[in-house]
Amino acid sequence: MQYKIINPVKLSGNITVPPSKSDCHRAVICAGLSEGVSEIENITFSEDIEATCEAMKQLGINIVKFKDGLIVKGENKLSVKESNIHCCQSGSTLRFLIPLAATLGEKVTFEGEGKLVERPLKPYYDIFNSQKLQYKNQDGKLPLTVNGVLKSGEYKVKGNISSQFISGLLFALPLLQGDSKIIITTELESKPYIDMTLDMLDKFSIKIENNNYKEFIIKGNQKYKSCKHIVEGDFSQAAFLLTIGILGEGIKCRGLNAKSLQADKAILDILRSMGAQIIENGGEIEVSPSKTQGTVIDASQCPDLVPVLAALASVSEGTTEIVNAARLRIKESDRLAAISSELNKIGADVEEKEDGLIIRGKDKLRGGETYSWNDHRIAMALASISSKCTEPLIIKDSNCVKKSYPEFWQHFRKLGGNIDEWSVGEQY
Repeated sequence: MQYKIINPVKLSGNITVPPSKSDCHRAVICAGLSEGVSEIENITFSEDIEATCEAMKQLGINIVKFKDGLIVKGENKLSVKESNIHCCQSGSTLRFLIPLAATLGEKVTFEGEGKLVERPLKPYYDIFNSQKLQYKNQDGKLPLTVNGVLKSGEYKVKGNISSQFISGLLFALPLLQGDSKIIITTELESKPYIDMTLDMLDKFSIKIENNNYKEFIIKGNQKYKSCKHIVEGDFSQAAFLLTIGILGEGIKCRGLNAKSLQADKAILDILRSMGAQIIENGGEIEVSPSKTQGTVIDASQCPDLVPVLAALASVSEGTTEIVNAARLRIKESDRLAAISSELNKIGADVEEKEDGLIIRGKDKLRGGETYSWNDHRIAMALASISSKCTEPLIIKDSNCVKKSYPEFWQHFRKLGGNIDEWSVGEQY
């Protein structure tokens, strides 16, 4: 177990934001389904991205890694090289690939670790039941074995569940013989993630008709075509760096796409609504030290921002209310419980609601020991407000950041962070 002791200091500097995990998952899958060779550049090989790469290899795709990219020799039809696919803790890997595995007519078993084992998959089970497609799980949990052939046709999916289910179907349905339609039966949340999927599919020559996010019309017998793709910077990770700069002495984030479709680009508007001073210059975003205010934050379209925004709100003036955030309870941790618990441990005033948080800001927090809940976003959110603590901030199980941002602690030090660390129960 890794502990980080962060001695409170104000941070500043310039940093290149790591590549978008959401963008990279989609690019690797589309490249693997393409005829020909694709090159994907600007990749950080986090645990989640490694999981998707390994899974695609087990489905017959030839992937060669170089320093910060991949050469992918795609196949328009997957084949099972290894029937057990280990998704580690990556929800994207699992939910994106289940429908693809169900196009093969061969037995494929999905395994996972941590909270992924119990994260819900009911939308897929409902589809499998309606199509009489054979599957087996362990009381609704992983491992999940799929053995059958997905059929083209009409798919009804709720829009207030994870968008990953819809994206998974969008990857798979163009490969089927007949045409299909996805009908969204409730208001669609996380629309930007669907936009990212549709945009990536278009880059690899797959055409989907989007009928105002109520229906998606998918022609069958389509062919993915290879291309070169450069992964853009990740606004999800930039959110932590921007918060550090707001509470510190300013930070300039490089490598972001001003026209990005990423859901978490919403961080810029939300920070501005809280009073942050932000300057955008092409692919660079600079924040200045700012006195932030409480606000109301609707998390329905950008749930991954909640931990860092809750942390910032805890040291902002006034009250912040985060609403429409119930889905955070089924992430890598119950993020509403996790972030409220850990912030309150260090002196914050956070009230947990069924689908959100009420945060009454304070000028300073006291610091002390916290736990990451084995959740990368909880660890980074806590670190991002360490400069507002009066005593050192201790984060237990701090290496969970490897899931999405392996260089986080290195970058934290580069910006002036003062960190001590120790390990318990590890051999070197």
